[in-house]
Amino acid sequence: MTALVKKISIALLCCAAVSVAVAQQPVYIVNGQPLDEARVAAIPPADIECVENLPADEETIARYGEGASNGVIIISLKYDTPARFSVDSLSLGDYVARHVRWDADEPAARVVLRYVVGTDGRAVVETELESTDNRLKRRVLKALAEAPGWSPAMKNGVPVESRGVLRIQLPEGKPMPRMRELVIR
Repeated sequence: MTALVKKISIALLCCAAVSVAVAQQPVYIVNGQPLDEARVAAIPPADIECVENLPADEETIARYGEGASNGVIIISLKYDTPARFSVDSLSLGDYVARHVRWDADEPAARVVLRYVVGTDGRAVVETELESTDNRLKRRVLKALAEAPGWSPAMKNGVPVESRGVLRIQLPEGKPMPRMRELVIR
């Protein structure tokens, strides 16, 4: 799996370098649907099953249109439909931020967690990536544990696991304090 992720990263980096250098972008096809580069960049590498890079030849242009004159990158994900959080069109981050009590006069704090949405629709924290305040972390974990279930990701009509990253910074709009450095001479 690690080798596949490295190949995908290298392929995407090479395509991105070419597109920046020449101001041209390939067409990205994800699970049969065209996506823009920003949405492709937001796909967690762990969700990618395989990547295929098609050359910008006549056959590719005939099949995918003039935009394919810069090549086509076909990405297959481990699922056909992604997991969906099922609360009034809120994202998980918005839901958790609304359910965590963090007053405006408290210092800015951030918590970043990697989570797994299981086949049963429950989100479980897999890894803590960053936490600047333990009180906020405890409150975020509690809100996540009490959150309603998800509609799990589906592959060929069967529920499959998927992963995501939750970033919470509260109070909203308040910048994080600068890190202080001690320089010893």
